[in-house]
Amino acid sequence: MKVIYTAMLALSLMTACKTNKTEKATAKPVDYKIEFGKVSKTSVFKEEGKSVWGGTLVKGEDGLYHMYYSRWPKNIGWEWVNYSEIAHATSKSPFGPFKFHDVALGERSHDKWDGTTTHNPVILKIKGKYYLYHMGNTGNKKIVSVPGKAKINWQHRNNQRIGVAIADNPNGPWTRLDKPVLDINYEDENAYDALMTSNPSVCEMKDGKILMVYKAVGKKFPLPAGGPVVHMVAIGDTPTGPFKKFPDPVFVFEGERFPAEDPYIWYQDGKYRAIVKRIKFEGKKRIFSLVHYDSEDGIKWDKAKNFEISDKTVTWEDGTTTKFNHLERPQVYRENGEPIALLCAADTIDANNVRHSFNIQIPLKITKEK
Repeated sequence: MKVIYTAMLALSLMTACKTNKTEKATAKPVDYKIEFGKVSKTSVFKEEGKSVWGGTLVKGEDGLYHMYYSRWPKNIGWEWVNYSEIAHATSKSPFGPFKFHDVALGERSHDKWDGTTTHNPVILKIKGKYYLYHMGNTGNKKIVSVPGKAKINWQHRNNQRIGVAIADNPNGPWTRLDKPVLDINYEDENAYDALMTSNPSVCEMKDGKILMVYKAVGKKFPLPAGGPVVHMVAIGDTPTGPFKKFPDPVFVFEGERFPAEDPYIWYQDGKYRAIVKRIKFEGKKRIFSLVHYDSEDGIKWDKAKNFEISDKTVTWEDGTTTKFNHLERPQVYRENGEPIALLCAADTIDANNVRHSFNIQIPLKITKEK
């Protein structure tokens, strides 16, 4: 794996230099074809006794790779919505192996907006500072499920808001804000985000502003679930806002109430790019896949020319394959401006119907089509 990574890094350095010159000269957008490379068995991060979900990656000045991820006690069931915390692991390679380091954003006073739960992180480094965006909520922490039979604590689910913590070092300490960086719309009961905001994805725009795509739930449909579940766009003047919300949902399919989830966005080669979890229904069965959108301005998103990326299947270095029950929370890691790895949450379900979840780091193959 180290040989492969060294070769990929060398290629990315050369490509990054050429890309920077090309963008300055022409800024002509190109189409991407995104494919998976073969995955090392050491590129799977698990924790004993924990459900591990998601993972976002940044390289520190210490030369280490810092991954922030969601975790909660495995023995209580699929209780992410009221027991998740954001932990921190490190590695000498973006492809692992990773080792637990500490808890970055844990439980705090329950009167805080994110007092009981932090979940689904995404890290952004700007001008030497680290911004750890996340979902947070608070509530009664009541357990409503057992292993293999998940239910939802609706109080926690509907208290979800988007926040950001700030640090000068990837090891912390993290300064947490007393208010969400992106709250719900309290003024308009018909707004798409009148009930909750969650799952932020962020990137720095060409003009230095911050583009955010986020999950929103409104009150059009009966509570407590509400809905529809959509994705919206907001742009901030700074990493901590204020954020201006745009009115139209993105990644939509006509007639579908929950068509997508977990976008990751970035800007490269003249376009904003997104890898998104697509949710389709065949009868009552949900079908998940990873798909690709792009955008000229970050506000209006269209299916990319090469839309389909993966049906949740991973090929290992030994040639064997695994199709996971879930392969989601995609997070692209870029080295010298080039995407080289995709971090995803994945899981398997055993014979007792218990879910075993972990993070997987997948090499990316990007073909640029002009």
